[in-house]
Amino acid sequence: MKILVGYDGSNSAKDALTLAKQHAVAFDAKVIVLASLTGESVTHTVEVEHANENLKYAGDLLAEASIPCETKLLVRGLTPGEDLIQFAEEESVDEIIIGIKGRSQVGKLLFGSNAQFVIIKAPCPVVTVK
Repeated sequence: MKILVGYDGSNSAKDALTLAKQHAVAFDAKVIVLASLTGESVTHTVEVEHANENLKYAGDLLAEASIPCETKLLVRGLTPGEDLIQFAEEESVDEIIIGIKGRSQVGKLLFGSNAQFVIIKAPCPVVTVK
């Protein structure tokens, strides 16, 4: 089984990583931690360095728990949501886990645009973590 975690270093992403750890143990799964940056003139070197640091943290956390993992930084000119979906299809991922940010009462009806895109377009089950 392959579990894909969308990871940006936020608190909700860290919670998603914690859940992925639990699922990996329960289902004897490999975890793929993915960070996505748009690229081109929109992405700066500092953002790439920060994303790599976040991925190292995630990879180290999973390695400490002896969970098979791989980390990926994608810079393909796509939105993070598009990147997650395309990667999930390419790698035949079995589950996607993403963190979502808290919203107001009205905002709770809708997720962020990337999360909403992933939930609607995913080729596999999606678990969201607040």
